[in-house]
Amino acid sequence: MDTRDKQLLRSLRLELCTEVLVDGVVIQYLYQEGILTDSHVQEIKSQTTSQRRTMMLLDILPKRGPKAFDVFLDSLQEFPWVKEKLMVKRKEMTIQDPAAITEIAPCILKTSPTDQQLNKLGRRLGPEWEHVVLCLGLSHTDIYRCKVNHPHNLQSQIVAAFVLWRQRLGKKATIQSLQASLMAEEVDPSVIQCMLE
Repeated sequence: MDTRDKQLLRSLRLELCTEVLVDGVVIQYLYQEGILTDSHVQEIKSQTTSQRRTMMLLDILPKRGPKAFDVFLDSLQEFPWVKEKLMVKRKEMTIQDPAAITEIAPCILKTSPTDQQLNKLGRRLGPEWEHVVLCLGLSHTDIYRCKVNHPHNLQSQIVAAFVLWRQRLGKKATIQSLQASLMAEEVDPSVIQCMLE
């Protein structure tokens, strides 16, 4: 799936979850077209609520190859309004060339991110957040603790992990090192731009 489509799914994540997409034929269609495997279907169905099932589907889709987004659009026959919205938003979005993104001033790169900035970041990150904080030096145990302390809120888990990183490294926890870890995990560059706005 290309960067634009991944970004589109991430930006509409909460909206898509309210649509309860997984209770219709969407999953069966994605399975039939080879986008989802048996284990994916089981993993999605094992979730306790429709919203969690939709979230799981949205976590899996970006990793299912170049055709995944188009097949997902085709699967939305029961949800024409969702399909229409996705297609309109997709046309509006333009992939930003990393070179075209405005440079971050060196004085900003050397500062530590604020709580507000970490909250913005937490809203924009998806399942890749764990790899990002591992890249920053946190351990799997730290991630586990953040998940246990905030079992029902993904954003709180993410923010808690970044706050822990900032507390541990003090002045060495800079926006520059955060940007480097986001780039290492191939997170869309607009995420850091959004965080700094």
